[in-house]
Amino acid sequence: MALELSRPDLVVAILGAGTMGRGIAQVCAQAGLTTLLFDSRDGAVKDAIALIEKGLEGQVSKGRMTASARQAVLDRLKPIRAVDEAKGAGIAIEAIVEDLRAKRELFRELEKHLAPDAVLATNTSSLSVTAIAAGCARPERVGGLHFFNPPPLMRLVEVIGGLRSDPTMVEALVGFVKRINKHPIVAADTPGFVVNHAGRAYGPEALRIVAQGIASPREVDLLMKEAAGFRMGPFELLDLVGGDVTHAVMVSIFEQYFGEPMYQPSAQMAVRVAGGLLGRKSKQGFYNYDGPPTTSPPTNAVQTQPLPISVWIAEEDGGRELAGWLNAAGVKAQLGGKPAAEGPCFVTPLGEDASNAAVRLGLDPARTLAVDMLGGFAGRRTLMKTPLTKAEIIGEAVAALSAGNVPVTVINDSPGFVVQRLLAMIVNIGTHIAELRIAAPSDIDTAVELGLNYPKGPLALGDALGVARVLAVLDGMHAVTLDPKYRATPWLRRRARLGVSLRTLD
Repeated sequence: MALELSRPDLVVAILGAGTMGRGIAQVCAQAGLTTLLFDSRDGAVKDAIALIEKGLEGQVSKGRMTASARQAVLDRLKPIRAVDEAKGAGIAIEAIVEDLRAKRELFRELEKHLAPDAVLATNTSSLSVTAIAAGCARPERVGGLHFFNPPPLMRLVEVIGGLRSDPTMVEALVGFVKRINKHPIVAADTPGFVVNHAGRAYGPEALRIVAQGIASPREVDLLMKEAAGFRMGPFELLDLVGGDVTHAVMVSIFEQYFGEPMYQPSAQMAVRVAGGLLGRKSKQGFYNYDGPPTTSPPTNAVQTQPLPISVWIAEEDGGRELAGWLNAAGVKAQLGGKPAAEGPCFVTPLGEDASNAAVRLGLDPARTLAVDMLGGFAGRRTLMKTPLTKAEIIGEAVAALSAGNVPVTVINDSPGFVVQRLLAMIVNIGTHIAELRIAAPSDIDTAVELGLNYPKGPLALGDALGVARVLAVLDGMHAVTLDPKYRATPWLRRRARLGVSLRTLD
């Protein structure tokens, strides 16, 4: 099989000419391979090639491709009218509907016509490769090639071997992915593989934060972009992908892992899907895409009190850094000792809410606010109040933190703020993927960076934040909520205790 896929005259057959199928076909043709394209719907292949041609013309007009190169790609695209016309292909990639029965039927038909050493690959994103292969006479030649949308632009391809796949076939698929100028990572045949599995933190935890009244969707998006450095906020991403798609994936992975609390779907999202608030595709989701915005404006707190202001800061993790920054900005900051009789009292907890921190430290909750110091002061800052924090104290605290015209978001009390919660869950789920041996640690990070466009992969992110600090966030959230969703994985806990990287192998 490895020799078959490395042949210079290799022919590829793509079954399914929808968004993914035509994108995969374009990728293969651009890599210099003769590419057969089939779809059971009349006119689908003709429409797909017309769309490919239009996209290539755009590349020519931008100077990214020559007209002759464009024509060469189109010449390598060969429409076929029946499955039996794919008989000369060394590899067939299906990109049809996500239905187990339909995929099995297609593969059984392909087996009748393809050579015995030809490879059958599925582009499934949610079904088991093993289950698909079980319908074949030779399941050892069936594997997964999970491309990402849009295939011509997304570099990553997940290569998946089923339980009965020939290991040499998996190696051959890795070579094939490199041949078509994509980046392969090998994943085990588990629900969500790597990328969709890793994505169970960002959107679901953000939905939970909003459902608990801690912050608005707009505030969460701004914090994750401006404080944590993500390209898109979780609610912008949910609207882009579509609420129906994302909710279905949440439910599917939760059920396939038999109710694992870490992957709990959102009841809020279920209601929104039922109401047709799907995001961009329906013109309304968490944001309005057809008219004026429907979401409330973010909390962009500004300086309301004159400087200098006297504040007290608990001498804990992040407290010294906060005191140094405030003093440099002209704010009188007292680190530790007995608090003054008036003015804000700042705490810098990891995973703990402001109320618990105030009680633990013997502070007046009416004067206490928490500051998220996990990521430092790279951008937008977060102030978290207790249910009793006075309005005038909030104003003084905002004045202190917004010195230099840096935006401040004030949120309601929550174990783990917003950024801490989201980052800690991203890291924790990444370590769960490593613990389940779904992929190598380095591949997990690469897959998330390329497939989800996160600033860092989950394991690299945990190392950058500090593994012990991430563990403290998770333990703090678990202690306050008693929710098993926030229990740290043994993989993470061991490496935090040993003081080593999350990429450290057993």
